[in-house]
Order: sequence, then C-alpha cells, then structure tokens
Amino acid sequence: MPYDPIFADSPGTGLEHQPSYWLATAGVLPPDDGPAPPALDTEVAVIGGGYTGLSTALHLARRGHRVVVLEANRSGWGCSGRNGGFARMAFGRLSFGDMVSRFGLAGAKVLFAHTRASLDNVRTMIREGGIECDASETGYLKVAPKPGRAAALEAEARLMQRELQYPAEFIDARTLQRDHLGGVHSWGALRIPDAIALHPMKLAAGVLRMARAAGATVHSSSPVIGWRKEGVTHLLSTPQGTVRAAKVVIGTNGYTPPGLHADLRAAMMPILSHIIVTRPMTDADVAGANFVTGDVLTDARKLTFYWRRLPDRRILFGGRGLISDTPGRTASHRQYLYRELISKYPTLDGIEIEHDWHGWVAFTRDFLPRIGQAADDPTVHYAVGYQGSGVSLSLYAGRLIAARIAGDASEPVIEAAGHALRPFPLHRLMRLPQRALFYWYRFLDSRP
Repeated sequence: MPYDPIFADSPGTGLEHQPSYWLATAGVLPPDDGPAPPALDTEVAVIGGGYTGLSTALHLARRGHRVVVLEANRSGWGCSGRNGGFARMAFGRLSFGDMVSRFGLAGAKVLFAHTRASLDNVRTMIREGGIECDASETGYLKVAPKPGRAAALEAEARLMQRELQYPAEFIDARTLQRDHLGGVHSWGALRIPDAIALHPMKLAAGVLRMARAAGATVHSSSPVIGWRKEGVTHLLSTPQGTVRAAKVVIGTNGYTPPGLHADLRAAMMPILSHIIVTRPMTDADVAGANFVTGDVLTDARKLTFYWRRLPDRRILFGGRGLISDTPGRTASHRQYLYRELISKYPTLDGIEIEHDWHGWVAFTRDFLPRIGQAADDPTVHYAVGYQGSGVSLSLYAGRLIAARIAGDASEPVIEAAGHALRPFPLHRLMRLPQRALFYWYRFLDSRP
C-alpha cells in the first residue's frame, strides 16, 4: 500500500534517500551514529532528523545538554532533503498584508521581524558550520501569471514600503520580461530582495555534521513506534529497544504518524509536493525564455508553482496537486508539471526532464506554522506545519525550542506560532474533499 502519513504508523525504517537531483549532486553524505542501541538514556530525545530536529539538537548540544536524535530513515530523508532550495522570509504562506489582516499592524511587524531573523539564522548557520551548500544571495519574485493578478502584488509592495520601510518593489511586466524572465505568464512581480538559493541536501548534511561535532548523537533507522510515560520519564520505543528521556521534541512535520502524540493527532494535512528538473538550458533556451534571473520564484495562484534556475542552468519546477503516492499518479503529475512549465515558456517545448521526485509537506487548519508545547506536558515540544515554506523557519524553530528547553529567555517567542493545533474533522477521509478542492483551486487559478 502506498505510504500516506494520515494512515501509516511510520515512514519506514532505514530507507535510503529518494532519487533526486539533490541526491545526485550532493557528493558523499556524512555518517551518523547508526541505529539506536537497545537501551539508551538521554536528557532530550528529538524525533525527526530533518532541519527542525538537527537544528534543535545542535543548539541544545552547544549549551551542554545531552541530546539524541531519532530518525526513521536517514537524516534529511524527508522534505529537508527534497525541497526546492528556497530559503526566504516566510511564515507559512502569509504575505505581509495577510499578517496585517490576521494580527493587526503591530503584530504583523513583529512577525515580519521574526521572518527576517529566521533568514539571518540560515546565514549564520552556514557561516559558522562552513557549510558548502551552493548558497547564493538572491531575491524572491512572486510573479503575476495573469494581468489581473498584478495589482495586488503592487499593493503589497507599497504596503511593505510604507509600513516597514522595507525595500520591496513591484516590477512591471515589461521590466520583468526584459530583465528577469520572459514567457507568456510574466505580468509583473513583487520582488523581495532578501532570499538565499541553496542545495537543501547539502544544507541538511552540513547541519548534521555540526550537531554531531557539538556532541549530539543522531541515530538513523530508528523510528519511534511506541511512546509511554513512567513518572517524569518518557519511554520511546524503537525497533531496537527503548530510549529514556526527560524531554521530547517532535520535528516530524509532514511525516508525523497519526498516533505519535495526542496534540498532533489529525492536526495536520500532509500534501504531496512534486518537483521536476530539466536538462541544462542551452544558450538558445535561455535566450528564448529570457530566463536570466537567479531569484527564486513562485506565482500568485491558489495552487502555487515554484521554480528557479539552478547553477548549472537547469530549471527546477515544482507544485502541489498530487493526491496519492502511486507510480501511475506520479507519472501523470510529472507530465502535468511539464505541461505547466511549457505553458509558461513555450520556447522550451521539448526540453528533457532528467529528474523528478516528491515529498510530503504539512498544512494546518489555519495555515499557520506551530512552535509549541503539549497542552498537558511542558516536557514535550514540537515545531510543525510549515505549509511548504519551512527551510528558514524550521532551522530557526530548532534554535528557539533549544532556548526554551534551556530556560534562556533572551531568545524570542513567536506568539503567532504558539496556539494549540486544531484537528481536522474526519481527518482520515480528507483525501476525498482534497481532490475536489484541488479541482476548485485549478478553476480559480484559470480565471483572469
């Protein structure tokens, strides 16, 4: 049966990384500490060996805490090693205007400051760890795929300039097509000048090295398949034995098993995100599409596409919409993404796709990420629900959780991420309305 986080007790045990462009170009990945031993005592157990878990372990170990990471498969096996490599200022999918609508102007300014801090944290970790992850300072373009979508992006730029004194800008269609990228769906863009394009698997590998060098232990092939508490001690069962811990951090995001913890049960909607990567563009390909920008890109749609030009002149292009992880549906969605890419850049018709892969991202009911503690147990912490935009925030969340566990009040708290998660009603039946919702979103996206 295909893996689906809504139903599966575990994403697997000891599975290798999914084939991808990132895996093909990552080089030799660093070792971890192998499967967890039959009996292990630690101060903090971290469930999940992606960005959240590794960052938490790193920052706790630096403070002198004994910390163990339990990863079901391989470090960076989930979306930490499969994403598009966009590190940007993001709190879920909220624009600054959305932040103002939800939290008021004062709250939005505080939240925007957190998003800036999260991106700066990525820079700091790359610099301190000497992580060679092909990182390049760039910008973020949110592109209007139709003329009618441009006005909202221009208004967003003005709002950010006026209320934040931040140098966002609106780029009109002519300038966009001349200086950044051509194509038939480039009708203007909001440009945010702060972003980093990077190699996500190399980043995960670098944080793994940093965490182990700081003293953390990282166990692969060690899914948590049972969890109970005796007094003040958490007992986490793995296929090899039991890990005893005073505190637990959950960093499983889109791969969270339904029965892992009551506070997360039915609280996230895992959705597949699929990426294709072309062969390198020729000079004629680049000229025909005028794809010269190094910025990371999304478009102003309900079902967002995201894409970028890679350092070797390939195009990475991704999007949501795949309902289930079966070979037939995966092949169909690969073709769907290819058609959408060519619809944007008709001159690229015929360009070969050399890589494609997919992974589960996590959405919450209110589309807000969470960095919190269990309602009835302050020794259980979690950071989940990044809404597909978690590269910066997940690493930042790990730092904030580590500070909270260490009792360090000098680190901030993101109040907007601290509310209890609300479960989805009829969660195990959500794949049925999801299909209908995607068709509805495609209809809305087709309108002017």
